[in-house]
Amino acid sequence: MDRTLLSARGLLACCLLALGALLAAAPAAAHHSFAMFDNTRQVTVTGVVKEFQWTNPHVWIQILVPNAQGQNEEWGIECTSVNFMTRRGFNRHTLNPGDHISVVIAPLRDGSHGGSFRSVTSLNGAPLILDGQEGP
Repeated sequence: MDRTLLSARGLLACCLLALGALLAAAPAAAHHSFAMFDNTRQVTVTGVVKEFQWTNPHVWIQILVPNAQGQNEEWGIECTSVNFMTRRGFNRHTLNPGDHISVVIAPLRDGSHGGSFRSVTSLNGAPLILDGQEGP
């Protein structure tokens, strides 16, 4: 068989494999879009932790925030992965139901009650000390 034909088939096979890998990666890239958040703004939300969901692919903080009428509204704060949060000093017991916290977020663009986690600024009136950080 002609060596040119074999190398052309090999090149075609490599191109098809590369195209298949790119197509398979597209859904993974789409999953990690943060377009729904207004990353040009930061908002501080203060309330009481309803639930701290230590799960992959994203950790979630459900917080009850009082509105102007004093009624609690539930906000969903999306964090990064368990792995990344662990590297920032968090663990599954960092936040607990009933904890009073202030959270800095990038709010949702549509104005819904939620956002993308930036930092926890206080916990029960005291600075939050994460694993690996020294206290005051």
